[in-house]
Amino acid sequence: MASLAIQTGHPEIHDHERNGHPEKTQWVLNAPEPPSLWQELMDSVRETTLFHARRFPSVKDKGSFSRTVISSLQAIFPIFCWCRNYKAAKFKKDLLAGLTLASLCIPQSIGYATLAKLDPQYGLYTSVIPPLIYAVMGTSRDIAIGPVAVVSLLLSSMIPKLEDPEANPVAYRNLVLTTTFFAGIFQASFGLFRLGFLVDFLSHAAIVGFVAGAAIVIGLQQMKGLLGITHFTNKTDVISVMEASWRAVHHSGRRNKKLFWLPAIAPLISVVLSTLLVYLTSADEHGIMIIKHIKKGLNPTSFHQLQFNNPHIGEVAKIGLIVAVVALTEAIAVGRSFASIKGYRINGNQEMVAMGFMNILGSVTSCYVATGSFSRTAVNFSAGCETAMSNIVMAITVIVSLELFTRLLYFTPIAILSAIILSALPGLVDLHEAYNIWKIDKLDFLACIGAFFGVLFASVEIGLLAAVTISFVKIIIISIRPGAEVLGRLPETDIFCDVDQYPMAIKSPQVLIIRVKSGLLCFANANFVKEKIMKWASEEESMGKNTIQAVILDMSNLMNIDLAITNPNWQVIHKLRVSNFVTKIGGRVFLTIGEAEEACLGAKMAAV
Repeated sequence: MASLAIQTGHPEIHDHERNGHPEKTQWVLNAPEPPSLWQELMDSVRETTLFHARRFPSVKDKGSFSRTVISSLQAIFPIFCWCRNYKAAKFKKDLLAGLTLASLCIPQSIGYATLAKLDPQYGLYTSVIPPLIYAVMGTSRDIAIGPVAVVSLLLSSMIPKLEDPEANPVAYRNLVLTTTFFAGIFQASFGLFRLGFLVDFLSHAAIVGFVAGAAIVIGLQQMKGLLGITHFTNKTDVISVMEASWRAVHHSGRRNKKLFWLPAIAPLISVVLSTLLVYLTSADEHGIMIIKHIKKGLNPTSFHQLQFNNPHIGEVAKIGLIVAVVALTEAIAVGRSFASIKGYRINGNQEMVAMGFMNILGSVTSCYVATGSFSRTAVNFSAGCETAMSNIVMAITVIVSLELFTRLLYFTPIAILSAIILSALPGLVDLHEAYNIWKIDKLDFLACIGAFFGVLFASVEIGLLAAVTISFVKIIIISIRPGAEVLGRLPETDIFCDVDQYPMAIKSPQVLIIRVKSGLLCFANANFVKEKIMKWASEEESMGKNTIQAVILDMSNLMNIDLAITNPNWQVIHKLRVSNFVTKIGGRVFLTIGEAEEACLGAKMAAV
């Protein structure tokens, strides 16, 4: 090969020898010095914080100042946007949706609290404060906020390793509240500094597998409530849970089995009927486990219960981070799904801030980690909700229940709560989506089944670790083995395309044109690209038909480098200038692949 040409994607680069416009080439080669590391850091802090774009005018300009203040408040509290046009017709729909939500939320919240190994009232508390805060700060019209099964499972699988919920329930509860505080801090930080991309490391495929595995484990754990098992394993893997269930069934026989499968039309009706039945038959005196006392009244303060001096504070913070990411991933996925149906967009960073603040304030008002629930959001959507007012209606209904109806829940059987949780699980196992992932991307499917089997046969943490590890491996493989393609000219055009995808494209007999399909060229993948180029060039020459005179690299996809290859991006030009590579290639750059090809064939480029 006699020479190497580098093609860039800048619209104003011309070969100064061919076109007589050296000043245009210098526009690229003499680009300004890129910002220093300190400048980039400060700009990043200013520009990536959520509230960076508010430049307040002088106080003297009262009209402009007030408009800016109102605009800022609307950005922080979206409720000020939609409440201005809120009408009675919308409230009627939100009222119906909120009451429908409450009928599902109350029994589910109690059930999820028991799944999290907390007293039942903590599930109700979590359905009061977080929904109210989200209604003020959130951007989704449909999402229903409260406790969810997957987060409850995460807490009940990780925190018992630090504190036994049965031996010391108070200490366990305090660690749950502290974990909630840390989860809120992480979530708010992700939103304020626009770090939502970190959540994307838990890919959609990983979440599908993780949630499916968690659904099966949650379902098996409900055997404790359904069978009235007093002592049950704290482990979450499927083998341990099945062994515990088998031992219990083997020892208990068929005692009271008929009462464990009470029919239900809806969760609230199920609770009412089962509670009434237990009360009338005194079934609690014959082995049926019931909720018993639920503390009456609104959320008590719990700031003094946060354990910042606990010796396990590092582990608690780590659990908080894991829970924060999982809760955010679920909530944003749910919010975006229903927003796309209605044709509006949610603000991902504002959602993170809203979730963060609701969990921070929730941790000091006796709430554990809340997020968006898929099942309740679907109910809210189907009931015709118009705005986040449905969350406010739901929260007020739960408040009324805490004040007036907690004593009526005394005889509610644990079995019906387990049945309610079980009824919500089938929707979490999405076989159709898993099949779609398999068809679209095999590596994504590997992350999916890695998360699924990790949760199912090891633990929740192992499942998450497997999913993230496989996702990282995929990113690394793509980075160090970037795609490359040989280009040819489409007939009667100056367009160059992949010759495999477009068989009609004509390859030049003396010039090998290659496009590297990567945004980054660095030490990790440079050797791979080099070997691929050499292999293609050798294959062309070994056929005996063509003698390769030049190789042209189309680097229009390249955004960053740590090698000496031209690119219109000013950081790249700066590196080229500092590395003195521009001098080595004589300052020759081209507008199009066609110009580079013609220059090479015309022997206008010196060998590099």
